[in-house]
Amino acid sequence: MSSVINIKSGEIHQGGVPVLQDINIDITSEEFVYLIGKTGMGKSSLLKMLYGELGLSKGDGEVAGFNLNTLKRKDIPKLRRTIGIVFQDFQLLTDRSILKNLLFVMGASGWKNKKLMEVRAKEVLQLVGVENKINAMPFALSGGEQQRVSIARALLNKPKLILADEPTGNLDPETSEEIMRLLVAVAKEEKTAILMATHDMTMVEKYPGRILRVANKTVTQLNA
Repeated sequence: MSSVINIKSGEIHQGGVPVLQDINIDITSEEFVYLIGKTGMGKSSLLKMLYGELGLSKGDGEVAGFNLNTLKRKDIPKLRRTIGIVFQDFQLLTDRSILKNLLFVMGASGWKNKKLMEVRAKEVLQLVGVENKINAMPFALSGGEQQRVSIARALLNKPKLILADEPTGNLDPETSEEIMRLLVAVAKEEKTAILMATHDMTMVEKYPGRILRVANKTVTQLNA
């Protein structure tokens, strides 16, 4: 299995101050890995570094085949095309239908053929179980359905890696379980690695995976 994330002796600084130090992470394709830690400890900073929002201040890093040490600003969109990102607050465009949300993202990431775009949009919506909502507006969907759509959006470009930032944070316990089952199934079906930041330990216990903890300005592995 090849590495989709490999960070050695990494450091992340914000405003010249180290947020995280001595980061050593290796995640291979098709792995499901949790990132746990209290709010404000640096989980989001780590994810932002992985998708190019924050720089790697020290050490060596590679994500989905991109070298973070030599990553230029103009190459960040290319990096993000190989990664799917699922946010806590869904981040759907509220002024257009679900299909048009997906087509917008595809157009922005370099897709040109309208017919192929529509086929792929329908495929991913079917995969997450909301194909019947294709023409609905985001506000007409429940929180769980909106999160399913955001997972579908993350899958559009067949990513090697999905970064999920508290994807169940705004959902009730039952819907959270549905989303967790979906993420686990998607990782297997699409052969995608998932790194999921969460503080919901009940999910971690129910759906075991490797655990990385962010605390004391570093990242440590909790289980083998």
